[in-house]
Order: sequence, then structure tokens, then C-alpha cells
Amino acid sequence: MTSLAVMNSPQSVPAGIREDRVSAWLTANITGATAPFSFELIAGGHSNLTFKVTDASGNRYVLRRPPLSHALASAHDMGREHRIISALHDSQVPVAPALGLCTDIEVNDAPFYVMLFVDGLIVRDNETARRDLTEATRLHASNSLIDTMAKIHQVVPSEVGLGELGRHEGYIERQLKRWYGQWNASKTRELPAIDRVHEELLKRIPEQGPATIVHGDYRLDNCMIDSAGNIVAVLDWELCTLGDPMADLGLLMVYWTGPDDDAGANNFATTTAPGFLNRQQLAERYAQASGRDISHLDFYVSFAYWKLACIIEGVYARYISGAMGEHDPQAFLAFKTQVETAAEKAEQLLSRLH
Repeated sequence: MTSLAVMNSPQSVPAGIREDRVSAWLTANITGATAPFSFELIAGGHSNLTFKVTDASGNRYVLRRPPLSHALASAHDMGREHRIISALHDSQVPVAPALGLCTDIEVNDAPFYVMLFVDGLIVRDNETARRDLTEATRLHASNSLIDTMAKIHQVVPSEVGLGELGRHEGYIERQLKRWYGQWNASKTRELPAIDRVHEELLKRIPEQGPATIVHGDYRLDNCMIDSAGNIVAVLDWELCTLGDPMADLGLLMVYWTGPDDDAGANNFATTTAPGFLNRQQLAERYAQASGRDISHLDFYVSFAYWKLACIIEGVYARYISGAMGEHDPQAFLAFKTQVETAAEKAEQLLSRLH
């Protein structure tokens, strides 16, 4: 079983960690944590920074903090993310146990929280899926991914202390307002398709049922799986709120390209290996597991493409600013292209809706 990849050697201290102060905080606040600690930046993700922490006794933890600079503050609320995984710990939703929250920015220049390290595999690319999963475990992972999503949406927010996490009505309208605002705050150029799709989506919002917990960025590489293909932890809750569960399914359709699916806007190929379900099979599995009506799924897929374009533009803007460190300049162009193709895909899909 492959564990989490890391981007630096244990001997070095990555940017985003004030070693002495963080070590002292860990010793004082995390039961059983023993100095000295090693800190490793976990690979993957373009927003919150995630570090693997190993103590002198070999105990492993995960520390999450906001990006180093130019962050959209509402998307990087450490206290909120800590609250969510703490609330879900005793539910059917698998999450890493939350261990502590630091809101004193004198410790590490920004708030952070610590959770227990969960052993498992994160499947971020086709090579990993083919190398570390069998055809049977790819099928099981597909089903477990959907069944876990249904479990998230089955949680009654008020029963786990999350009834005030967000407003219970008007989710799509709120999301359109939020992401359009963040698009305008971080855009690097004018892209009229974003404006046109925003306007059309507002006109076509389906009737929304009771609000559920919505992950906001639910996909295979935001989950950890075990050797059998079971989801053992859902990660990256920074965009979680209360709202329309169909938005999670729509976004998964954008990220997912099954073995016989047409390529998505950004050519995500992680799940094209034999054994993985295709998009239609995923949607049917969700309808069965959740009992929900999926007849308006195309609207939510269009919305997801548009939202993804807004999110990636923010990532692109942070790369340009240097907030994510130095990377190959060609990667900048790839993000720019992804924004444009996602916006185009959203508009094409909307044009086919009646």
C-alpha cells in the first residue's frame, strides 16, 4: 500500500512551518506528541497547505494551514474546517480524527489544525490507479465513493451540531454569488463566457429540497482508500457548507472520466482504467443509494464546470503571484487553459437544456 507522497525530505523544514513554535504547541496541546518533530509537505492540493508531522516516537499527524499569501480568506477558515471534521467524527462519514486547533497566529503566522494521520492511498493519477488497484478494487472504490457521498448527504446537520454551518435555503443562488464574486476578485483577464453562464444559471435553478451537508469539492483524490477500495477518510472540507446535495454529484461528474466516457473539460484520466464505473453508472448508483431525483443532473454539471473555472482561476492567480512557490511556467498556461475550457463546457451544456 502506497502512503502519502511528500515534496521535501524529512531533514528540511518546509515553508509554512515555524519549527520551534509549532513544535512547542504540539507538545503542549496534542496528547502523546513528543519532540522533536519532522515536517513534510504532502503533495497535492493548490489551496490549504497540508503537512505530515512525525514525532520522536513515530506517531504521525497531519497539520493544515492556509496558503502563504494572497488567499481568499473565506475559503481558508481553519476553525470551520476543524469544526466540521470534529462534528462528523461519530457519524457514518469517515474522517480523520481532529486533535487540536491553534488560532494564535503568533505560533505559525496563521491558524492551523492538527488531525491524526490516516493510513491509506490517495489516487491522483491513472498510473497510481493501475499500479496500486486491481480491476476489482477499482470497482469497489467507485461504489464506495458514491456510497460515502450518500452518507454525507444523509447526515442531519442539526443532529451533529452543524445546523448553523450555513443558510438552509437558496444554495445555488448563494454559490453563484460567492464564486462570481471570487472570480471578479481574482480574475487575471476578462472571460465573457463566465459572465454569460452565470446569468443563464441564475435563470434555470431547479427547485431545491431540504439542505444537507455539501462537501463542495468531492472527488476521488480528496478521499483516502484502503487496499480493498473502501473510502477510509474524506479529506479537504474547506468548501463544505449546507446546501443542495446534487451540487456534489454534479461536480463529481466533471472530475470523473470512466473507461468509456468522453473526455471531460480538463482531461481528467485518473479513473479511465478498467474496473472503474462510468459517469452514468455513478449517477445511477447515487440515485439508488440516496433515493434522490437526479433528473436535473445536467444543470448541476454545467454549474460545476462554471464553478471549477472560477476555482482554477483563483489557483492560477495564486501561482502567478508566487504564493504556491516556484513552478514550471508551462503549468501556469495549463491552468489558464483549464479555466477557459471549463467555462466553454459549461456554456455548451447549458445550451442543450430546455
